[in-house]
Amino acid sequence: MSKPAPAPRLYLVTPPIESVLTAGDIAAVLLRLNDADERTLIKRAKTLGGPVQRREIALLLDGRPELVARAGADGAHLSGIEALRAALPVLKPDRIAGAGGLRSRHDAMLAGEIEADYVMFGEPPGPSIAALEERLAWWAELFQPPCIGYAAGADEVRPIVQAGADFVALGEWIWTQPGGAAQAVAAASRNLGVAAA
Repeated sequence: MSKPAPAPRLYLVTPPIESVLTAGDIAAVLLRLNDADERTLIKRAKTLGGPVQRREIALLLDGRPELVARAGADGAHLSGIEALRAALPVLKPDRIAGAGGLRSRHDAMLAGEIEADYVMFGEPPGPSIAALEERLAWWAELFQPPCIGYAAGADEVRPIVQAGADFVALGEWIWTQPGGAAQAVAAASRNLGVAAA
């Protein structure tokens, strides 16, 4: 009697990260890591860090400030004021400490007061584009630290730039665009100049 054939399995194809890194004026890459042991996390960060940092693009870990130095990353993106406060002694003065998950103006002002290197507005589940534009314009007019607007789609890049954002974060949507991620990044990059003019 013969053994039954094994069930089919999936074969995942990743986007070509190198082409995405060169498709536009990219300042930073935020690396989100799934849970694993510390050694595995560091190895994953170093694997991606090489191609990113060779292009003088900052590599930031999503949370995990305790791994930043050992992984050779440039800093961490922290969600919420408490996470930012806890990470500052580990990251400062040599690494970037970015603040996200800021749900109010008060949170944003606290992040600025405790010397976040940047603030990010609009992360999922984000506000409406009108509310995001208002928050970006408010910050850009009154505060020095750079602000990042999180674009939930390609149509949000221009309004975010016009509202005064210093950087535009491109979310997961770039990986699902019909023309591919590199084309989505190139289009977003073109919109930066058009919107700022």
